Amino acid sequence: MTAAENVCYTLINVASESEPPSEVSLKADLEKGEIKAKTEALKKVIIMILNGEKLPGLLMTIIRFVLPLQDHTIKKLLLVFWEIVPKTTPDGKLLQEMILVCDAYRKDLQHPNEFIRGSTLRFLCKLKESELLEPLMPAIRACLEHRHSYVRRNAVLAIYTIYRNFEHLIPDAPELIHDFLVNEKDASCKRNAFMMLIHADQDRALDYLSTCIDQVHTFGDILQLVIVELIYKVCHANPSERARAPTAVKAAAQCYIDLIIKESDNNVKLIVLDRLIELKEHPTHERVLQDLVMDILRVLSTPDLEVRKKTLQLALDLVSSRNVEELVIVLKKEVIKTNNVTEHEDTDKYRQLLVRTLHSCSVRFPDMAANVIPVLMEFLSDTNEAAAADVLEFVREAIQRFENLRPLIIEKMLEVFHAIRTVKIYRGALWILGEYCSTKEDIQNVMTEIRRSLGEIPIVENEIKRETGEMKTEDEVSAAPAQKLVTEMGTYVTQSALSSSRPSKKEEDRPPLRGFLMDGDFYVAASLATTLTKVALRYVIIVQDKKKHNSFVAEAMLIMVTVLHLGKSSLPKKPITDDDVDRISLCLKVLSECSPLMNDIFNKECRKSLSHMLTVRLEEEKLSQKKESEKRNVTVQADDPISFMQLTAKNEMTSKEDQFQLSLLAAMGNTQRKEATDPLASKLNKVTQLTGFSDPVYAEAYVHVNQYDIVLDVLVVNQTSDTLQNCTLELATLGDLKLVEKPSPLTLAPHDFANIKANVKVASTENGIIFGNIVYDVSGAASDRNCVVLSDIHIDIMDYIQPASCTDAEFRQMWAEFEWENKVTVNTNITDLNEYLQHILRSTNMKCLTPEKALSGFCGFMAANLYARSIFGEDALANVSIEKPIHLGPDAPVNGHIRIRAKSQGMALSLGDKINLSQKKNNV
Repeated sequence: MTAAENVCYTLINVASESEPPSEVSLKADLEKGEIKAKTEALKKVIIMILNGEKLPGLLMTIIRFVLPLQDHTIKKLLLVFWEIVPKTTPDGKLLQEMILVCDAYRKDLQHPNEFIRGSTLRFLCKLKESELLEPLMPAIRACLEHRHSYVRRNAVLAIYTIYRNFEHLIPDAPELIHDFLVNEKDASCKRNAFMMLIHADQDRALDYLSTCIDQVHTFGDILQLVIVELIYKVCHANPSERARAPTAVKAAAQCYIDLIIKESDNNVKLIVLDRLIELKEHPTHERVLQDLVMDILRVLSTPDLEVRKKTLQLALDLVSSRNVEELVIVLKKEVIKTNNVTEHEDTDKYRQLLVRTLHSCSVRFPDMAANVIPVLMEFLSDTNEAAAADVLEFVREAIQRFENLRPLIIEKMLEVFHAIRTVKIYRGALWILGEYCSTKEDIQNVMTEIRRSLGEIPIVENEIKRETGEMKTEDEVSAAPAQKLVTEMGTYVTQSALSSSRPSKKEEDRPPLRGFLMDGDFYVAASLATTLTKVALRYVIIVQDKKKHNSFVAEAMLIMVTVLHLGKSSLPKKPITDDDVDRISLCLKVLSECSPLMNDIFNKECRKSLSHMLTVRLEEEKLSQKKESEKRNVTVQADDPISFMQLTAKNEMTSKEDQFQLSLLAAMGNTQRKEATDPLASKLNKVTQLTGFSDPVYAEAYVHVNQYDIVLDVLVVNQTSDTLQNCTLELATLGDLKLVEKPSPLTLAPHDFANIKANVKVASTENGIIFGNIVYDVSGAASDRNCVVLSDIHIDIMDYIQPASCTDAEFRQMWAEFEWENKVTVNTNITDLNEYLQHILRSTNMKCLTPEKALSGFCGFMAANLYARSIFGEDALANVSIEKPIHLGPDAPVNGHIRIRAKSQGMALSLGDKINLSQKKNNV
């Protein structure tokens, strides 16, 4: 066995063209030279031994003339020399000279300089001769008590290595290190000691951890990571050791919640929330998490809307009859808080989220509705129409489902009715009052509120009086100073004007309903006519007095007629439409006749339609919940194989094996090739080759998309026999991408490789491109910098888009608001309408909002609305309008259009490109 074949831990690069010196000259330099000459000579000796030279004659020279020197550089070089020099005779016996070396190192282990002690201890980790180590053991043990942490931590490493290789030299090492660990204060020393116990005596490591488990949060991060590794190893080696008890799950969940609240980064909050949601998916864990609903709601203090949305959804999934009351109290407080803060777009959306959550709570737990309704009905007068509309929808469902709450809802509705400022909410409130007022007092109160909201009638005469009255009021009118103007013909004219000092007084004084009518919104007038007809027909049945009948019906008819008169006059901004005229005229006719048939239609059939709609919606919700629960239930089939650990082949034990060991084997290339069906293989799809195999530098990148940023993990391999200096990855971006920091340059040894990480921030959802090159200098070459151009990395929009749902009203509103539209013509080989729709949903990560019932059956055409949200909160809408051209035969492909709408141009175009690329079905 030659010296070149011996185990060596230190590789030294040397220029091959230099002339090797002779042994005689080296001996002369080592014996008689100055410190500098001895240093150079020792370097040459090391290089020659690495290249396979024996040089046995120099061993004694170095022991006599170099070993006693105290120069630090020479001491470092000697450590390398003693590591690589042959220490045994050809028959395997230790050289006699090495006893002298051993004595020198015993002295170095007692040296007053901590650097010399520490570096000597590190060197001893590399020795493989037990005869050399045995005399040094007392000195190594003594180093554990040295005042400097550098010496102590290297002493621990030396003891660990010696114990692993030659256990007989220090059989009590685990006990010694355990005692050392108990008394040690330095984090790096504790980390090394704990690491040794993990690998040498796991039980002792667990004993130590059990004594200080409460202080773990105060330890340094390097020690905490090693503790995590121990727990990980124990759990994988002994699955029975895993804590499945509810207390452990509760502690883990509590830890997650605390982390979300303390962490300021929204990305971290969202990731940890996802972990909590995953925890909830386990049926046994869900019960434990139900007790933590109130703690989860603490996360609502975060201002980010996406975090709040996930938190509310999680709380709603976990709510039970035990904690629903507390949940409702917290949500009510949050709703009231939103009313007190300054108006902001997110505040309105957050209020909507809270209203919907309370709505869901009340539907699932009817007892809570009485507490929730009074608070929410205050928001009917809110200026934000979306939040008020959600409240109205909730009130409509509650008044239909909970008969015992109708008096309370009617009373509260009458209280806030005059304060409603939005026409859409006003219409809904009118409908509810007209539909559910059943007592004489309530009907009279409704009529009073309508008259109050309409103002003095007849409206036209009153408005004309107001106009003329205001023109005559002297204190409100002032003559503006006369102005001289020049006409087109060049002549001067004088202009004077009357200006009102309070021009908005008319609008301010107008009651709400009259204001809507004067603005030309007569759809509310049609709704008013229906409401008046319903209450009048009901009043006729309840009250027996004929005179009162006629009086009430006449008042209702008068209101309708005066509204018709106003619509036909020139006073409103827009005249009344023919449809609204027809509706009001029909209501007048019904009231004039008061037939039983009309009474049934107005007072019974309308409510039946609502009841039917709510029933269908409830059934759909139950069906979706059932599907969710079926997904979560793990069903075990009778013929499923049973896995016995003792009988399982090694390649099937991936879940039970030590994951750290697996990672190490993978890095060394010793793992068996996995099947393509393995989900982990999908990571390879994210690897992009950046250069060719014949380029001097080979590079490939793993693209990892994480919420708002992209991490590029670039593997750079030096394929030449030269050392590449200042090897730099230069990147640039196209689109809404921004490079966070420039990767630092590295030096690559011949055939060496390195990983470079680059972070790219993403600002919006659109296709982006990352391009660049690798530049480097060749060591010793005089030429300019070399450059290898990289292939472009295309960032796929699908990494950011996730399926989402919204209401029909929200979809229509966004469709009207979004200005960018991209119309894609259907060009596919798919012949079935439903199959094409499912293919588009899979390709674009969008969700179909159109219910399955509407899409079922076959009629030759299909229309569906699709919706998705990006991780940046951007919305993407699509409308699929497709048909099957039957006249072209049964095999004719689907044709039609897909219209995409988005707020940004990039999103609309990128989604259109994605649909165009994936329209055709690949024939496998």
